[in-house]
Amino acid sequence: MNTILIGYDLNRQGQDYDDLIASIKALGSWWHHLDSTWLVKTSSSAKEVRDRLARHIDSNDELLVINVSGDAVAWRGFNERGSKWLKDNF
Repeated sequence: MNTILIGYDLNRQGQDYDDLIASIKALGSWWHHLDSTWLVKTSSSAKEVRDRLARHIDSNDELLVINVSGDAVAWRGFNERGSKWLKDNF
């Protein structure tokens, strides 16, 4: 399983986030405590996730997908639920 970091900026005013967010949540177990940043535990690769999510954004939007699996993780300031997800998935 991979832990994938997803970040996005939908630049056109009035963007509909619903389809993009539903697609992110469908990837697997997810963590979302920062505005446009998600962590997802999934069997998909970063490229597969990018291609899947690209269907839900416009050409002027930005999408960043990075495989962050492994031990290189640190955090501060998240609630107990958010910290538990991070501990359990890294």
